[in-house]
Amino acid sequence: MSSAADEHIGARDGQRRRRARERPGSYYGRPIINAPVWQERDIAGYLFAGGLAAGSSVVAAGAELTGRGHLARSCKLCASAALGVSLAALVHDLGRPERFLNMLRVFKPTSPMNMGSWLLAAYGPLNGFATASDVLGLAPRGGRAATAGAALFGAGISSYTAALIANTAVPAWHEGHRELPFLFAGSAAAAGAGFGLLAAPLGESEPARRMAIAGAGVELLCEQLLERRLGMVAETLHTGTAGRRMRAARALTGAGALGAVTLAPRSRVGAALSGTALLAGSALTRFGIFAAGMASAQDPKYTVEPQRQRMRELG
Repeated sequence: MSSAADEHIGARDGQRRRRARERPGSYYGRPIINAPVWQERDIAGYLFAGGLAAGSSVVAAGAELTGRGHLARSCKLCASAALGVSLAALVHDLGRPERFLNMLRVFKPTSPMNMGSWLLAAYGPLNGFATASDVLGLAPRGGRAATAGAALFGAGISSYTAALIANTAVPAWHEGHRELPFLFAGSAAAAGAGFGLLAAPLGESEPARRMAIAGAGVELLCEQLLERRLGMVAETLHTGTAGRRMRAARALTGAGALGAVTLAPRSRVGAALSGTALLAGSALTRFGIFAAGMASAQDPKYTVEPQRQRMRELG
């Protein structure tokens, strides 16, 4: 009986050792880093809503500059609503509203979270004033200046969240710190343009169409560059939940951009379908990147192997 028990224990230990070898460099295959405790609905939703607000502000500025009042107003209202959703998701994740305010007690250029808090603190009032001025018809000159200011800060809002997540040890985010800000900026532009196509009459949709094509192009190109940069970690973008989301995002973004070229100039329905595809593609990109990051944090090989590769390159 004792011999049989010893054999059973030995076989079980052998299985553990084999699993540990399959997941190199960690204790029995356990994760090396702690995955973020962020909730997907809050943080991935925050990433998307913030990008939509920023992209909408840029479209609104272009529309106002070219005399397209309906498009400008619609995008300002969208930016205000998306910003509200974004801040609500952020505060819900933080747990208490005062935690966001506490970030404004210092100014720390080396901290993406601190810089992002200051960007939001500047962008929010400018966007709110621009929207109120347009809707109420008050202080038009101040409203135009606030619209331009919101677009300027919106450009920072569109990409700072990429710097925020890349400033972690999560392999799929950290390894792509060069490409992620451009990917997020393109995604934000595609989302803002998508809403513009959905909301604007055909006669005013040209700025949204142009931005849709540019934003989708940047997003799809930067995604390819990101995959090259990640190397083996790019597996997380092709498998599981993240893989399904990223494949759907590419298809929808590509279809939305094609529709912006072919259907949107002639058909109100075509413009609406193109805009919806761009919005959905942008959302799935953000949620896909989030899922890929969480998956890469759970598997130790995505932490160990890139480090070993860098050591081999250094000689």
